[in-house]
Amino acid sequence: MLVSIAPTPTAAAVTQEAARRRTFAIISHPDAGKTTLTEKLLLYSDMIDIAGAVQGRRSRRSTTSDWMDIERRRGISVTSTVLRFEYAGTVFNLLDTPGHKDFSEDTLRVLAAADCAVMLLDAAKGVEAQTLRLFEVARARHIPLITFVNKYDRPGLDPLEMIDHIESVLGLTPVAATWPVGIPGDFRGVVDRHTGTFHRFTRTAGGAKRAPEELLTIEQAAEREGDAWTVAADELELLDGAGGTLDEDDFATGKATPVFFGSAVSNFGVGLLLDTLLASAPSPRPRQDVDGAPRPIDMPFSGLVFKVQANMDPRHRDRVAFLRVASGRFERGMRVTNARTSKPFTLAHAHEVFGDDRVVLDEAFPGDVVGVINAADLRVGDTLYLDEHVEFPPIPTLAPEHFVTVRNRDATRHKQFHRGLEQLAEEGVVHLLRRDPGADPAPVLAAVGPLQFEVVVARLEHEFGVTVGLDPTNWTLARRTDTEGAEILRQSRHADVLYRSDGTFMALFTSDFMLNRFEGLHPDVLLERMLTR
Repeated sequence: MLVSIAPTPTAAAVTQEAARRRTFAIISHPDAGKTTLTEKLLLYSDMIDIAGAVQGRRSRRSTTSDWMDIERRRGISVTSTVLRFEYAGTVFNLLDTPGHKDFSEDTLRVLAAADCAVMLLDAAKGVEAQTLRLFEVARARHIPLITFVNKYDRPGLDPLEMIDHIESVLGLTPVAATWPVGIPGDFRGVVDRHTGTFHRFTRTAGGAKRAPEELLTIEQAAEREGDAWTVAADELELLDGAGGTLDEDDFATGKATPVFFGSAVSNFGVGLLLDTLLASAPSPRPRQDVDGAPRPIDMPFSGLVFKVQANMDPRHRDRVAFLRVASGRFERGMRVTNARTSKPFTLAHAHEVFGDDRVVLDEAFPGDVVGVINAADLRVGDTLYLDEHVEFPPIPTLAPEHFVTVRNRDATRHKQFHRGLEQLAEEGVVHLLRRDPGADPAPVLAAVGPLQFEVVVARLEHEFGVTVGLDPTNWTLARRTDTEGAEILRQSRHADVLYRSDGTFMALFTSDFMLNRFEGLHPDVLLERMLTR
């Protein structure tokens, strides 16, 4: 019996496949409409027929990106989601991120896998606190940004005021790619500044279907829209006079951003945004290793684990590691090496991920995200490689600011209690701290925001059958230290030293005053704000 073996793609073939990949994240403040925009991009790419709902097993309907029970109950995103789809011959890997500030660490991990980001702003509120925080992360990574001013069909800032606001708050050069006709709350459509065409939109029932749009010439728009067009034309003349064109180099380095106006809930402007992602979002680029050397995309396979999620399918209680392919061709069943452990790892169970749905994936290329199933040995930040050794920099995380002691309320569930905490810590849901590196009957949970504790309590109960109690502590901030620093800290009265689940020493302080006082007495002790796993 003859067995057909697929030929290994050449370097040129890998480069060609990478060129048709777009991997991007959506970042925003809570309630800016991020999940709605995600759904509408899927609608316009024909991945779903009705926005906000997909047909699933036993005819159930569920939001595509918010798949966890707690997300549906609270109406917020608490974990990032990968959505892979094709549009116009291009493969998109959309990384939907949590908007709430309490889940900023998850967004940091996602941005480590993204080549581009859509920054979503509320037309009435502009740049909000969480948007600014995530923007700083994106800027530090020099990630190209595309801005979408959402909810323009409601009262909000004047468009010229919004442009000035973006520039003054972010120190970023905003360049209008589309321009609204009509005041906020009376949205008629947008002018595509590249083509000069007016896209006139009409509403659809609940925004469930694509919004019908007419393409009008300048003369037709002036006749149909009257005073609204006159105002928009004057504003466009001001923009043209100010030389408002996008510098491609500034966009590529995150210094300038094209700005789109629209309404995701009404489907206004979504199609133009998707077309811009197709035409302007960068394809995968060489990724720098820990030594700062770029890893060419046509080198042998390498990938970065940027997220781990357990129990996405409660019937199988599995564990999925999300792997961003950095170079070469991924092939299901290939045997690679984990740079952290130097041990071999077989990628036998690999899937294409769409929310919580999966399809077996036989091959993938740079830019793609692969869901590696039953990946018990993989951790966030792991580098996997084939043949030629490479290790990518660790993914930073934020220093926690909230701390509670967690107690198991059912002694008969002792093993499940500790196994559940270890698993959630490995996923990055919280930091797990112990007073002793071994067993600790009442470990400490540390988080960026208190909502992370709510997720822990809910998942321990639903996934491990464990009921816990949380007790407050006096700590308010943490810093990473080393062995020498830990010894000095233990001898002082300014902080406590606990062990993170990965063995890292964590110095916990009750106030900024205590931290500053200790630093004044011991300026040479290592106290790092940004942590790594």
